[in-house]
Amino acid sequence: MHGSGDAQVVISDGELFSLICIALNNLNWSFEELAITPVELPDDDYYKIPMSWFEEKNNIEPKTIISAIKSCFQKDNDFSLFIENLSALHRRRVKYKRILSTQPVPNMDQIGPRVLLEYGGCDTTLLANWMVWRKWIYDIDNRSAQETGYLFEPLLASCLGGEPVGSRNSPVKRLDNNGEASNKGRQIDCLVPSNNKTYELKLRVTIAASGQGRFGEELSFPVESMAAGFTPVLLVLDPTPSDRLRELSEKYLECGGEFYHGEEAWAHIEKEAGSVVSVFIEKYIKPAIQGVEAVDIPMLETITLNWTKQSVEISSSQSSYIIERQ
Repeated sequence: MHGSGDAQVVISDGELFSLICIALNNLNWSFEELAITPVELPDDDYYKIPMSWFEEKNNIEPKTIISAIKSCFQKDNDFSLFIENLSALHRRRVKYKRILSTQPVPNMDQIGPRVLLEYGGCDTTLLANWMVWRKWIYDIDNRSAQETGYLFEPLLASCLGGEPVGSRNSPVKRLDNNGEASNKGRQIDCLVPSNNKTYELKLRVTIAASGQGRFGEELSFPVESMAAGFTPVLLVLDPTPSDRLRELSEKYLECGGEFYHGEEAWAHIEKEAGSVVSVFIEKYIKPAIQGVEAVDIPMLETITLNWTKQSVEISSSQSSYIIERQ
């Protein structure tokens, strides 16, 4: 579980056992050898199983789950990290499904002044509806970015054998104008104490991704990591080159660090993760990111948005996505 109050998300015993069965399928482990009686899955691919299916799995005894977990841990202790990451992914997806179904419709008091920029450019009723739609989309997109931030970097960090570290407790300190360590810490995307490495994890680095001030911060991280006795590592998943990426990667290498880009980055993560957790990367992280990035959009499709009391439907000429509303 995570969160508290109305925002708390709890995975039921049935959901957890279903996730265990999915994980065992992913790893090609024998249920018979582990003395586990599996649930019948609607699909071997987690992403193709409707969230509603998981909600119906509520009739599993806790002792069954405990026995299954013990058997899996005895076979390979890295299973603990696999199921922990899969549970974290599932919880966040459950939470975001709830956000989509309950995010309130904005009212005119929230967005009214914005009408000054477009009033008179079209029919007033159309403009009012457009303003409400885009504010709702903006709100859920913000929530999506927030939930992804809580999920993505910790997942990658755990696969690398480390964890994120906040600035307050960070062993990497900012350097003052004299090059001396101050008492102000630097946030670390992933600290791996076992090999003394600090990772900067990025989906991509583009020319226009950050202003000069922010880029200066990024350039100073490998310098300060090296000064603190760590090996700085820049890991960028998107293979797209850019001048900013070249400049940043050169700084890491100057500081005795490492740089992994595109497929090399994925290969490095899987190498560090080991045989069990690398399967999690291949099944859950890599296909989702690469699957969307592989979509070629030479021109945006026409998409229709439809709002009813029961649902929001986003549809194109080829398919539709229905969000049930509460």
